[in-house]
Amino acid sequence: MRGRGVRLRRPFYSVYQRRLRHNLSASALPRHIAMILDGNRRWAKLAGLESPAHGHRAGADKLIEFAGWVDALRIPHVTFYLLSSDNLRGRTSDELTDLFDIIGTLAVDLSTRWRVQHVGTTEGLPEALLAALRAAEARGADKPGLHINLAVGYGGRTEIAHAMRSIVHAHEAAGGTLNDLADQLDPELIARHLYTGGQPDPDLVIRTSGEQRLSDFMVWQSAHSEFYFVEALGPDLREVDFLRALRSYALRQRRYGG
Repeated sequence: MRGRGVRLRRPFYSVYQRRLRHNLSASALPRHIAMILDGNRRWAKLAGLESPAHGHRAGADKLIEFAGWVDALRIPHVTFYLLSSDNLRGRTSDELTDLFDIIGTLAVDLSTRWRVQHVGTTEGLPEALLAALRAAEARGADKPGLHINLAVGYGGRTEIAHAMRSIVHAHEAAGGTLNDLADQLDPELIARHLYTGGQPDPDLVIRTSGEQRLSDFMVWQSAHSEFYFVEALGPDLREVDFLRALRSYALRQRRYGG
């Protein structure tokens, strides 16, 4: 009977999924989605798998699938939070070694279809991973359509600090003074020097696993973002969950801080 119930549910979800997709208006879709695919380690533990790496690999596979969902709706930008600067200090060396390999492979796989950009610091990242990220950026550089940011070695507060240093160095190189800089410094200038400079801020931030926090992710860019939290662990995320997030976003009245 259990198997029969599964067979009955699949056609239902297929019809429901098509209806959700059909009812989404292109004008109401976000231009940029930020995704925190959380819960990979818990997924591996609940599945009785021997190491967190199994969960991270399943999460990487899900992100490729997610990119396809985004691209099919012609949403132009997505950012994946893959490895925070805090993770570099808080994970075991074995888990980090696995993560570096998984992220490098993911970057190259994504670049076969889409444009890929590393956003984050290079500090603390091994040369093999940096080489894979550079190769992915070069391989996908001329790809049209979806632009994928890979947040690796990323921290939102660190990004803002880097942006401020970049502004100071550029201003100094142009022969400016600190007094001049004080007059010019505004949110638009800072935004241009962020890792995502030139891109729209994320309209929608999605996080899986039931956690409801940003974890130092795009803290500047998400000032006016809408948030959607999914109970499913990262590898269990379904397309119908994604479409529900878009439906929720479309129904909200965005106030931009008002």
